[in-house]
Amino acid sequence: MSLTAAILDYDAGNVRSAKRGFDAAGAEARIVRSAAEARSADVLVIPGVGNFDSCMAQLRASGLEEVIRDAIAAQHPVFGICVGMQLLYSGSEEGEEPGLGLLPGRVERFPATAVVPHIGWDVVRAAEGSEDDPLLDGVAGQRQYFVHSYYAVPTDRSHVVGRTAYGGVAFPCLVREGSVVGTQFHPEKSGPVGARLLRNWLESLQ
Repeated sequence: MSLTAAILDYDAGNVRSAKRGFDAAGAEARIVRSAAEARSADVLVIPGVGNFDSCMAQLRASGLEEVIRDAIAAQHPVFGICVGMQLLYSGSEEGEEPGLGLLPGRVERFPATAVVPHIGWDVVRAAEGSEDDPLLDGVAGQRQYFVHSYYAVPTDRSHVVGRTAYGGVAFPCLVREGSVVGTQFHPEKSGPVGARLLRNWLESLQ
């Protein structure tokens, strides 16, 4: 049986494309707004497009922040995309709202010398020590689609699985800590390679 994926709709993400991406990867995805619906799914997906503060404030106002925290405490699978990944850190230079603080580090803006936002296709490379990580099977060395002006700066690199270089920075683009996975890129907009990553993750849960 396919896993059910709750695409969290907190008015801050491209939920329809996320649903299509997880459906294409073999999940039974549904867009949800209520805590009860989210809690009944096998996995939670946190999309996110736009400003860190706005996304975090809307996540809290929706009542879904508690659902995410409870899921992680119970080692329930959670997947964050783009700003949805950034929200997993303690905060961002983009604003003042505290993040979820589930990953060690903060989010910073690309250097002034870089053209932002970083838009387009870039190569995902394995972080040191993660060359054999099953998440990267068929993904490492391939291009994924990015749209962002900020990137994660971890204080502990052990959760970094993949990196991408842009603007003179080799930033984390694929992270994992326990039951939580996050991508700075958009796998749901990255064609067959993005679908491969999502399948790798979903298959690891079965």
